[in-house]
Amino acid sequence: MLGRNLGHYRILRQVGAGGMGMVYLAHDERLERDVAVKVLPPGMLTEESVRRQFRREALTLSKLNHPNVATIFDFDTEGEIDFLVTEFVAGPALDDKLRGGPLAVSEVMSLGVQLTNGLAAAHSQNIVHRDLKPANLRLTPDGRLKILDFGIARLINPEGNLARTMTAGTSQQLTGTFPYMAPEQLRGEPVDARSDIWAVGAVLYELVTGSRPFSDSNGPLLIDAILNRPPQPPSRLNRKVPPFLEIIILKCLEKDRQRRYQSVQE
Repeated sequence: MLGRNLGHYRILRQVGAGGMGMVYLAHDERLERDVAVKVLPPGMLTEESVRRQFRREALTLSKLNHPNVATIFDFDTEGEIDFLVTEFVAGPALDDKLRGGPLAVSEVMSLGVQLTNGLAAAHSQNIVHRDLKPANLRLTPDGRLKILDFGIARLINPEGNLARTMTAGTSQQLTGTFPYMAPEQLRGEPVDARSDIWAVGAVLYELVTGSRPFSDSNGPLLIDAILNRPPQPPSRLNRKVPPFLEIIILKCLEKDRQRRYQSVQE
C-alpha cells in the first residue's frame, strides 16, 4: 500500500490499525495537504446498496464542523478498496499519554471541557459517536483535543450488533472498545447521547487515575462488571482527585442512563 495512490491520495506511511481498518498518512495531491486515509477491512461493504448508504452517512458526518472534531473529507472506492479520508491529527492519542501514568487534574479538566464541547456539537445534530476511548482522542501539536472516528462505528455496524463487534477481534476489543461501552450498548439496546456520556466518564476516570473503571481482562467478567458492579471511586486510586470531579465521573458512569447527565451541556 505504501507509495501507491488511492484516487488522488498518495499513501505515505501507516499510522494505525484496528478492527475498523488500517489508517495511513497520505498526501492529497489536489489540495496539497496531508490527510488520514482509513482503508476499510476487505468485504466490509459487500453490496453496492450498502456502499451507497455508507457514502450518505459519511456525507452527513462531513458536515460536522467543530474545532474538537476531526473532519471527514471524502469517501471513495478504488478497485475493491473502500476508504475514508479525514483530517490528519499529528499529535499523540490519549492512550499514548496514559502510558506515563495518570494526567494532572488540571489537564484532565481541560481535556474534559474540549471533549464535551465536541460532543455537544455532534449531539446537536443527532450524531452519536458510539466508540469513544482514549485511542480515538488525539492532540494536535498545540494541545487541542480532536475526537476521531466520529460515527464510524455506526457506519460500519449500523445494527449495533455486539456479536459482530466481538468477532472483529475479541482480545483487541477487550483492551479497546469494550471497557468504554455503556451497559445499554452491551445489552444490544439502542444508543443515544447518554451512551457517549457513559464513555466520557470512563475516559475521564482513566485519565485521572491511570486505570479503567472496569479492568477485567476476561470478556464475560468485564461485561458483568460493566452491567452490574459499581466502579471504585477515583479518589481511592488517586487522592488528588477533587470531590466535584469524582461526582461528575461517577454520575457519567451510572448504569441506568436515566440517572446520568442527560446531555453534555449539563
